[in-house]
Amino acid sequence: MIGVHFVFLLLLGVVASTQGANILGLFSSHSPSHLIIHMSVAKALVKAGHNVTVVSMLKPKVTHKDIHLIVVPMKEEQERIMEDQMTEMAGQKNSLVSTMYRLLTSMDVMINAQAELLSDPRFQRIYETKFDLMILGYFINDFQLGVAHKLKVPVIINWMSAPVPAIDKYTGNPSELSYVPLMGTVATQPMGFLKRTENALKSLLFEFIFVVFDYKLTRIYNDVFPEQDMPTLKELRKNISMAFVGSHLISEGPIRPLVPALIEIGGIQVKDKPDPLPKDIDQFISNAKQGAVFLSLGSNVKSSTVRPEIVQIIFKVLSELKENVIWKWEDLENTPGNSSNILYKNWLPQDDILAHPNTKLFITHAGKGGITEAQYHGVPMVALPIFGDQPGNAALMEKSGYGLALDLLSITEDSLRDALKEVLENQKYKQAIGQFSTLYRDRPMTAKQSVVFWTEYILRHQGAPNLQSPSVHMNFIQLNNLDIYALIVTILVLFVLLTRLVAKIVWNKFGGKAKISQTKKKQ
Repeated sequence: MIGVHFVFLLLLGVVASTQGANILGLFSSHSPSHLIIHMSVAKALVKAGHNVTVVSMLKPKVTHKDIHLIVVPMKEEQERIMEDQMTEMAGQKNSLVSTMYRLLTSMDVMINAQAELLSDPRFQRIYETKFDLMILGYFINDFQLGVAHKLKVPVIINWMSAPVPAIDKYTGNPSELSYVPLMGTVATQPMGFLKRTENALKSLLFEFIFVVFDYKLTRIYNDVFPEQDMPTLKELRKNISMAFVGSHLISEGPIRPLVPALIEIGGIQVKDKPDPLPKDIDQFISNAKQGAVFLSLGSNVKSSTVRPEIVQIIFKVLSELKENVIWKWEDLENTPGNSSNILYKNWLPQDDILAHPNTKLFITHAGKGGITEAQYHGVPMVALPIFGDQPGNAALMEKSGYGLALDLLSITEDSLRDALKEVLENQKYKQAIGQFSTLYRDRPMTAKQSVVFWTEYILRHQGAPNLQSPSVHMNFIQLNNLDIYALIVTILVLFVLLTRLVAKIVWNKFGGKAKISQTKKKQ
């Protein structure tokens, strides 16, 4: 009888432990590549038995039949502004700083649209549902933390690459500027004086930019959540339970400290087993006797917005290759030209194509997602970066020996032809990225397993405050012990001044008397 009761209780425990939580994924970034990462997290949780509702401004390419999806698209005018801005950026050189400035000015529609989403009736119905956790896809939108507070649930931040200063601040992670290059800085370790100087100056510049962003985001938060009982945005930032980051520093570097609330899930979007390719694409790649080349400039910039003369350079060089070329090209009515070795498609299953054993080269814009997938599958690259973190990603990829990087705006037929020939024919690139792929895959848990375990950990421990670094609640002076150093300096200064004062008094009292005595003797 006791045994029966024991089995019954055990079964109850199993049922309770596998009961799915209600999780809200708020993924409002207007970047399809960002959404792929966020949806991959949601998909892993759904497969683990959780109930996931996703709110997005785009229809995702990666999804699952059991994800409850709510799409609240941008307004047509906002879409037009975004497309115009992307077209403009495709035609000029862009640094990470100039891209950030653009987000504050002509592209601030991306931020404003994420705020307007929160008042849309389709989103407002979210508050009628009981949730257990919110995952926030981060992209200059932390004013949305107010949603989690109103739902009374803990928050996990999901970020697409290695920790950046904002993510470090949320989790209390040390930035370590002396040996951790900021996004966009490419350096050989250990960093020399000039690189450390560049890193420090960039840090100050980004601090200033984030102060400006903070003013804008706080104003939006106060407008969207005017209720008197709402905490400040600054207070909400101190109550983030965890951050998922798209990195794997053991293989990618540089080695740096990571607090327990920072969990690396680099490669989360890579499938455990590739999906079968569409029949025409599979035949095109599989039947390529010399292998296949895959060209994609990402999901944010349309290939057709690149300067026509540059497109023609790319087409001419690719049409001469003995390899088959599959080219992501959105406007299929107006392709760059006809060639028997080129197949145009307006959307392509990137991860599945890179996983194909006959894919020999990836021509990429050097977005973090694409580079990660190419590295995972061991496919060498030729990078043509456009904006944001892409130039830095491309430079790091080239420095690591996984391929070559070219300036898209200044490529010539010769420079592109030489780069493709070098990477296709020189086995050192294939060997280098193959070694990285082995290291990248060697983990105690896969990215998906990490997402599931740590999400459930946060659920089990109601936000897991035990993981939080105390530095989150410390100001700049306390965190850097400036008050203690000030006290030590003050004590030393007072000690020196007091010593001088005592010495002066002693001198006046005894040295002066001795001098008077000697004078009297002489007289």
